[in-house]
Amino acid sequence: MAQEPEQEVGGIVGVARSMFLNSGYARTTIKSIAAAAGVAPTVVSNLYSNKEALFAAAMSFPSDPQKAIPALVAPGIQGMGERLVRATLQLVADQQVREDLVKAANAGRSFNSGIDMFAVIKPLSDYFQSAVVDRALVLMGIPDARIRGALISSYLTGVISYRYFLKIEPLSSLSQEQVVALVSPVVQDLLDPTKPLPGGGKWEK
Repeated sequence: MAQEPEQEVGGIVGVARSMFLNSGYARTTIKSIAAAAGVAPTVVSNLYSNKEALFAAAMSFPSDPQKAIPALVAPGIQGMGERLVRATLQLVADQQVREDLVKAANAGRSFNSGIDMFAVIKPLSDYFQSAVVDRALVLMGIPDARIRGALISSYLTGVISYRYFLKIEPLSSLSQEQVVALVSPVVQDLLDPTKPLPGGGKWEK
């Protein structure tokens, strides 16, 4: 008997969540998710426009961050660092989203083995860099966009990990506005095309 549409969507999202957390964002494809869910790739593609949209659904994000790219880019380079920081924090602002990430990452692990932070944060980092940061920087024509994007994503991933998952003080107890005020200038400097990256050469391949 064919699945009801709601059951089919739920099954695909559940499979996608498991695969993203177990295999990583970069190595998980629409085709592999479809095969594991027992449906044709076109079924997944008809439900979700791309892998990034499916990841957002699988991780229960409050909204699809890709849709925020025009708002991030439109005002220009001024204030871009702050907008990126706010967008990043918004991804994991909801406690249920964070709990779901940890639960999925710890699936199949013994109770006393602790949180596998790499399993929790790696898919999120890969996703945010490829789906949001890289695209925003390329659209703005920022030089060395890929290396700048990698540095920004690495930095923001560390902030998220320390604040929300490892709960390292005093970062964990700061208000969101305090975190934005502290982190945004660093991101802004990495974005600024008038400030060449150290090393004295082109970083793009």
